[in-house]
Amino acid sequence: MFSIKIVCLSFLCIILLSLAASLAQAMHQRQASEQGGWWSARRDSAGLAPDARQHPGLAVVQVYAAPTWGWKGAVAVHPWIIFKRAGETEYNRYEVISWGAGEKVRRNRNAPDGYWYGAKPRLLADHRGPQAQAMIPQIEAAIASYPWPDSYRAWPGPNSNTFIAHIGREVPALKLDMPANAVGKDYRALRNPVGLPPSGRGVQVSLLGVAGVTLGVQEGVELNVLGLNVGVDFTPLRLRLPFIGGIGRDNLQKNNAANASDGFQ
Repeated sequence: MFSIKIVCLSFLCIILLSLAASLAQAMHQRQASEQGGWWSARRDSAGLAPDARQHPGLAVVQVYAAPTWGWKGAVAVHPWIIFKRAGETEYNRYEVISWGAGEKVRRNRNAPDGYWYGAKPRLLADHRGPQAQAMIPQIEAAIASYPWPDSYRAWPGPNSNTFIAHIGREVPALKLDMPANAVGKDYRALRNPVGLPPSGRGVQVSLLGVAGVTLGVQEGVELNVLGLNVGVDFTPLRLRLPFIGGIGRDNLQKNNAANASDGFQ
């Protein structure tokens, strides 16, 4: 009994410390961008995607994520996927957006690598050349087969993270590594509680994304309690934490603002 209490208290401390760190980071990053309200927040290109017009012969597939707008940015991210075939001079961007009537899966509503209402996106997956060209038809098939195109629930899902996780499961070559604070990535229907993790390689047991465990090549070992994920990733070694995403080398949720002008060549 004593050991159970220690485990529970340790888990609670991790949750609270992660939340505090995420709140501090969100306040620092959003202080300037939120002064004018969401309608005036930055949404132009972050300079991360290869220029489609300068590289028409290059096939590209990329997945991005950025903190959501307002207070939710301290606890969750919004992801999307972009791609273009060799010979094309424009990207296709797909994501799930909650607002608006009709289908929630939206195409080309925002710049391919644009700021998400003031938040700089982070690159979660990047594939180019023949490998990217080969997976684009699989990605399009995964988009078409998404089970919840007309539904959206911020918690526990289905939501924008559920959509991108579905693509990752259907296209293992994407090698998708969604951060621990991608709330909704573990959402699964009750009739299908066991299957692949978002990386498409491993195994996941999840009850509606509220409780479960994931063992994945990209995810490592991750425990889900009430939609809050805690775990350890081994490639590279880092902690996977709720709210902040993670701590360790090559942390996907670190602030890349200092590299905003570098782009990808």
